[in-house]
Amino acid sequence: MIRRIRAGVCLGRVGVHIVYGLGIASAVYPFVAATRRHWLQQRWSQHLLDILGLRLEVFGPAAPYQGSPIHGLMVANHVSWVDVFVISSVVPATFVCKSEVRHWPLIGSLCARTGTVFLERGSKFAAQRTHQTLTGKLRQGASIALFPEGTTGEGKALLPFRAALLQSAIDARTQVQPLAIRYLDARGNHAIAANYCGDTSFWESLCAIAAAPGMTARISILEPVAAAGSRKELAEQAQASIRLCLEQPVIRSRYMPEDGSRIAGEQLLLVAD
Repeated sequence: MIRRIRAGVCLGRVGVHIVYGLGIASAVYPFVAATRRHWLQQRWSQHLLDILGLRLEVFGPAAPYQGSPIHGLMVANHVSWVDVFVISSVVPATFVCKSEVRHWPLIGSLCARTGTVFLERGSKFAAQRTHQTLTGKLRQGASIALFPEGTTGEGKALLPFRAALLQSAIDARTQVQPLAIRYLDARGNHAIAANYCGDTSFWESLCAIAAAPGMTARISILEPVAAAGSRKELAEQAQASIRLCLEQPVIRSRYMPEDGSRIAGEQLLLVAD
């Protein structure tokens, strides 16, 4: 009973927060500079994770991440709809999403108003248009994030990466930044509540996350991959990097040394409750 009440309160707060985000995107976004929009996007996403009760942990490779923008194409494994806001909490970006998201209640409108690029499946003309849009944005120094699996998985194994959209990084001569995302429960195990796949509806997923206490969203910023060679080779390199990270055993952040030294090739860069 207490869990249901907690979930109900959480869902109400999420609804209010989304409406607030729509107001900001409509009334403020068109009139402020890109740096201000990025800041608003990041703060809004961080607040959403707070409402959902998701603790954010950011890890990085040997070179520490200092909060500066990641210019180029970011690619990540896809577990849940909340992946977008986990990434946005760390580095604001333009996202590439399937066209169906545009029709989701509230969330779809919010994505559309914040510059999301919607990809129509099964249309070569639409795919070419998306490629041209992404290439142009990357040449202008934009941060773009996409999920090459094309759909969500269970978070333990990767689906094959679709290489087509990675061509934009090659044409723009920019880097590809792999990101590995995983969700942990209060005990540090894989959190099933975060999964958004199969026949699970958006509402069911939102309720499951809201009702799961003590969850952590952990994002690892891996070594960038030079956009050279073929797009297939680029996709394989990025996928291998993310797979290797996800296959590593989870190390609880409370065991991280106080001096910030590396453990298992990663360094804890940020913890946000």
